[in-house]
Amino acid sequence: MIRSAIVIGNGVVALNVALALQRRGTQVTIVAPDAPWRGASWGNAGHIAVEQVEPLASLATVKSVPRRLFSRGGALALPPRAIRHWLPFTIRLLRASTPARFARGKAALSAMLATAIPAWQRVLADAAAAALLRVDGHFVVWETADSAARGRAAWLVADTGTATVRDATPEELAQLARLTTATIAGAVRFEGSGQITDTGALGDALTARFVDGGGVRVHGRARSIATAGHSATVTLEDGSQAEADVVVVAAGAASASLVAPLGLRAPLIAERGYHIEGDPGDWPADQPPVVFEDRSMIVTRFAGRLRAASIVEFAAVETPADPRKWARLRAHVAALGLPLQEPLAPWMGARPTLPDYLPAIGRRSAVAYAFGHQHLGLTLSATSGEALAALLHDETPAYDLAPFDLARFG
Repeated sequence: MIRSAIVIGNGVVALNVALALQRRGTQVTIVAPDAPWRGASWGNAGHIAVEQVEPLASLATVKSVPRRLFSRGGALALPPRAIRHWLPFTIRLLRASTPARFARGKAALSAMLATAIPAWQRVLADAAAAALLRVDGHFVVWETADSAARGRAAWLVADTGTATVRDATPEELAQLARLTTATIAGAVRFEGSGQITDTGALGDALTARFVDGGGVRVHGRARSIATAGHSATVTLEDGSQAEADVVVVAAGAASASLVAPLGLRAPLIAERGYHIEGDPGDWPADQPPVVFEDRSMIVTRFAGRLRAASIVEFAAVETPADPRKWARLRAHVAALGLPLQEPLAPWMGARPTLPDYLPAIGRRSAVAYAFGHQHLGLTLSATSGEALAALLHDETPAYDLAPFDLARFG
């Protein structure tokens, strides 16, 4: 039995791991250097993307790169100054994109995504915050007849897991048209996907539940992990140490350096995303998220604010933010005539991404890990926490964790 655990990280994955262990009677300490709400866990679009069952490590993704480049108006940025980071990652992604590896990855990701919303429902019910999850689908819209025809045809035959997709009704099209001054040439509605209605409130609710459950928080940066017998010790930058039956590394993009000395290879890259947000104006409070696919941008209404998010930028965590990315978002918002009102707050955060676009979840002796969830961190965090806690307590997880073990990287 795991009586004590240290979880390194305070993002949404780390919190869910901590809570899942608490529910099994484990005394949990969270170690993290930052105040909450700074990372990608809280700056995302709030979308519970159960439809994204196909890993982005695929031949289709590789073929689409030229037209998606930021320099050509797209959302994919490969900064020259960061080539030493993204070139090795790109080579590994190419190796992970073979049809056989893609098929295995899709099967693993599909099984995991099928459990995502039920896991969130359990977590939020336990935290007395069920209203934070709305399973009301989302829209994908296009601005030209050509892109609408191509996009609609692709989505209507795509595998979307537990979600379904249909043409938007005339009433829905009329509602979408009221959101923008641009022409809506076509739209589809997904059903079965969801949204967290307020990411800040989510962080508050999960943290409050953790504290109420007897959880301890230590402010500090983990420097190293050592194992001895059936326990592990974390050494912080100030030299202090903490010991537990198991240490869980769930520190997002900072995780690779912590597990490397333990013989675990995690070729992570910081896949950075950008958003701007401000007063929502007359954007309806109950409007499901809207993806403007021609612009690779998703717009989500949260409590009291409207957020426009986009950009896939491969770089190091410490690389300074690029103001051109926020300028591109502002230009999209202006061109669409969205009611996103000044002042607009800019944000940039790093998604922890592995070359095969699958998360890393597993255990080596007294060290466990849960990170690398790329665009699906919010979506998969609750089910990741449940699955890892089950593994640590010698229970059977809801899906096979073998495809997510770091052994796949040698």
